[in-house]
Amino acid sequence: MMLSSDIEGAVPISDFFGSGGFSAALDTYAASRGGTDRRAVASMWSLYYFSLLTIPYIVARRAHHALPVAARSMTIALAEDGLPRALGLADEGDWSDSEEGDLLSFVMPLVSQNLAEIVAHLKTQGGIAPKLAWNNAAVYIDYAFNATERKRPADGDAWASRSLFSAPHLPDGSANPFLGCLRHEIDGEETVCRRKICCLRYLLPGIPSCGNLCALPAQRKQ
Repeated sequence: MMLSSDIEGAVPISDFFGSGGFSAALDTYAASRGGTDRRAVASMWSLYYFSLLTIPYIVARRAHHALPVAARSMTIALAEDGLPRALGLADEGDWSDSEEGDLLSFVMPLVSQNLAEIVAHLKTQGGIAPKLAWNNAAVYIDYAFNATERKRPADGDAWASRSLFSAPHLPDGSANPFLGCLRHEIDGEETVCRRKICCLRYLLPGIPSCGNLCALPAQRKQ
């Protein structure tokens, strides 16, 4: 994530999705990987997009800094294989006095200004169900929030981001699209985090499994 003015070859996200750029990017990536399942190609593309978007955003919010992530003001640049390589911001954002640790409030701008729009494009142009796309975004929000947790909650819960996946509504009263996307399960002698919906990466040649995170038991050891 960078300033748009510093990214070579970046185009506005609205133009990218509105002028056939996204479809062309999926074609390029499919050709580079030998992938024939359009849903799997679009899902893998979204994993790159969501990681570039959500990890810097969450880390910045943890440091009381709000990045401007409205899709209408952002740009995107692609790698040669069609996958996102950088996202551009109009400016550096500003100080935020939001309560540290309030993950549900953290994600509100992400959901309302960016993710909801991108998830819709992934459905109409990429053919993937919204519940799959939200699950793809969820894993990176979970990772970033847990990785930056500096103190153990008073109740001793080691899963810092649990509220994002258990609350039925977001702070504005809208339905929480992340509800149930991830769960913690006991597997032998360890607690593992697992997705609700498979990302379909197993349908792409040469792409390794996501291991214990996978929603499909048969794919966890591949």
